[in-house]
Amino acid sequence: MPASRTAPAQLGEPPGSREEAAAFLERVEVRDVLAWTRLLIEPHDAAAVVRALARPPIELRQADLARVIQIARRRKLDIVSALTLAIELPQVPPDARERIQRFLDLRHAAETALEGVRPDLLARMALGGGPEACEQPRARPGDDVVQVGQLRRTMQLLRDEVLASAARIGGRLGELRLDTDLDISHGVVRYMELLKLSALLQRPSGETIQEALADVNARLEAAASPLQREILQTSTLDELLLAGEAELGTRSEAVVRSKIGHREEPSLGPFLPRKGLGLALSASDVETYRSCPLRYKFARVLRIPTAQTLQQRFGIAVHRVLERYHAEGASTLDQMLDLLDDAWRRGGFGDSETERQLREKARTALQCYHARLLAQASEPVWLERSFAFRLGPHQVRGRVDRVDRLPPGEDAEYELIDYKTSRPKDAAQLQDDIQLSLYALAAREAWQLDSSRQAYHYVLDDRKVPVPRDESDMRAVTDAVLEVGEGILAQRFEPTPSQTVCAACDYRLACPVAER
Repeated sequence: MPASRTAPAQLGEPPGSREEAAAFLERVEVRDVLAWTRLLIEPHDAAAVVRALARPPIELRQADLARVIQIARRRKLDIVSALTLAIELPQVPPDARERIQRFLDLRHAAETALEGVRPDLLARMALGGGPEACEQPRARPGDDVVQVGQLRRTMQLLRDEVLASAARIGGRLGELRLDTDLDISHGVVRYMELLKLSALLQRPSGETIQEALADVNARLEAAASPLQREILQTSTLDELLLAGEAELGTRSEAVVRSKIGHREEPSLGPFLPRKGLGLALSASDVETYRSCPLRYKFARVLRIPTAQTLQQRFGIAVHRVLERYHAEGASTLDQMLDLLDDAWRRGGFGDSETERQLREKARTALQCYHARLLAQASEPVWLERSFAFRLGPHQVRGRVDRVDRLPPGEDAEYELIDYKTSRPKDAAQLQDDIQLSLYALAAREAWQLDSSRQAYHYVLDDRKVPVPRDESDMRAVTDAVLEVGEGILAQRFEPTPSQTVCAACDYRLACPVAER
């Protein structure tokens, strides 16, 4: 600690008078040291923990601090236990999790060093000097005794982590979660890593860690499930052990702890929809991630199936009728209604009052669609036309319901049409729409159609809503796709709950933060 921060009185020297003592104890840095000292002696001292969190080097934001205090009150925990729980909760922002983890690491290192370290060095570490400020001189790095000691210390840290993981995962088993198998696999892998360290400690005399590690890894991977094997192969424990056996004894506890600390999200890497260096994305993927990243994780990464609702089955049936009508070259209304009857049977619809009303609604809508089709001057030329093109490192793919060739004199040569069976929106409500902007970009990049316009056809209301798009919209949708791709590759899947989004989400019953 610089002398300027403690002058005129030093931490190791008593002030010269009662007034000086009072002034000394009121100094901000002294109160910080006292807070750290109190929380190390008494972890239940909430005021000390809160001050340590709010002050440097942690500087947890007030909103995040309030969230932690609320967790402690609801769960009837002390603040330190609430912090351990908070880093596992999706509603805590990533920056706050990093700051909380920094606090927990400092506290653990300070507790370990408390008995054998001078108070001034302990205070320096608490105020930002880091755990290495309290480390005592070590034996020479190449000493076998040091290497064995380091392995044992790493094993002890990993044993603590296995117990913490068991408590963390066990606490989740009583919750309605959609990724329970992933949690359990992480716990199993932590135990496998503990077995790995135990095997290395008991390896034959004269055998190096590198030589023993290859055989141990092969045996562990043979016993692991495919998911556990993926997680095991992303572990950084081997990197720590192979970083130079002579260097192993010089690693600080903070470094070792960072290497073996619990990790969950990185193992999702193998399950991301990769395509080359980027991702395979659709308009639906982009919209899903932008509305709620956690919903995207459930649907596209974990691929958790959901049952189709009656409305979704109804929409699919109407789409199939229109697709078959155009694909088969049909022309009469009777042919269209016959296709509806066939789609209704294939869709497994029953004879409830709701389903009878939906069928009548579909018949009325198809009659209007047929009349509009006869009256329009444009000509359908492509149905369900697919596209795929590169946007940065990502491949964007999708399918357009219908593409019409417009008559001469129109403002474009083609019109891209997407059918909707939902409630209609006007052009103002569709100003920030991603789907049609992406379709316009696809028409230019994948089909080389330089002149096109876009519209939604709300079939049930017989309403076609044009959605004008220009170059600024193309740039905006490009930025949106790249931003979404970056978030997915970084595995940022924090939920963004709201009543509107959660009400339409298939995973709201299992989501820990859903608005109800």
